[in-house]
Amino acid sequence: MAETARQAIAAAATRLAFSDTPRLDAELLLAHALGVGREQLLLRHLDDPAPANFAALLDRRLAHEPVAYITGCRDFWTISLAVGPGALIPRPDSETLIEAAVEHFASRAPMTVLDLGTGPGTLLLAALAEWPDAAGVGVDTSAAALDYARGNAERLGMSGRAGFIEGDWATAIDRRFDLVLCNPPYVGAGEALPAEVRDHEPAAALFAGSDGLDDYRVIAAQLRTLITPGGMAAIEIGATQAAAVATLLTAQGLHVTVRRDLAGRDRCLIATP
Repeated sequence: MAETARQAIAAAATRLAFSDTPRLDAELLLAHALGVGREQLLLRHLDDPAPANFAALLDRRLAHEPVAYITGCRDFWTISLAVGPGALIPRPDSETLIEAAVEHFASRAPMTVLDLGTGPGTLLLAALAEWPDAAGVGVDTSAAALDYARGNAERLGMSGRAGFIEGDWATAIDRRFDLVLCNPPYVGAGEALPAEVRDHEPAAALFAGSDGLDDYRVIAAQLRTLITPGGMAAIEIGATQAAAVATLLTAQGLHVTVRRDLAGRDRCLIATP
């Protein structure tokens, strides 16, 4: 008797024990092999025969290739983004920045959004999905990442509201925005990373000098002239970096508070003029 999808998932999850989410990985890969969403898989297809192409996808994951690169997409906030080599994979922790913005703009919507280090358009497009009347700009040094960002904006019907610039942080920006979002590289050069991150995701989007603070030093000096009165910046940080980055921002005259992610770790600094 042919192996069912249910059986294939269980067997794959055992082999994927190195992952933090082995069963989820197996479900996403098998859904991709079937050409359906994960919810459809779980609701309708668990007793179907496992597709032959699942084995090749599993082999790629066993070689520590990220699931998002194998399937070509990652869900973030309320949207789904195409991703691949050259683009940083969106993480759930980064949704903390959007949550902070939703709270700040509870009584009015931001009309303009700037995303510094936009990658595949992650934070910008999530914000534009949240506020349908807003428009914004995403900036990144990576042409490959910006190709994904433009494609994602097109697929989401946001091309008319989202522009993208290849550049170094805010060097090419000469206006203010209601909402500034930023997820810069913040890993120190000597820090260990999982193989799937270290060997597959772009180093330029991960590492920021010996202490992981190089890009914050640049961004802090630019932020004050980027935020409109009453606006805010939400900046992602590593779990141990709140004090160091807050010092850089307050030295520029900004008011800073810390927001934690769902795991209780410092994840976002909120900066206001």
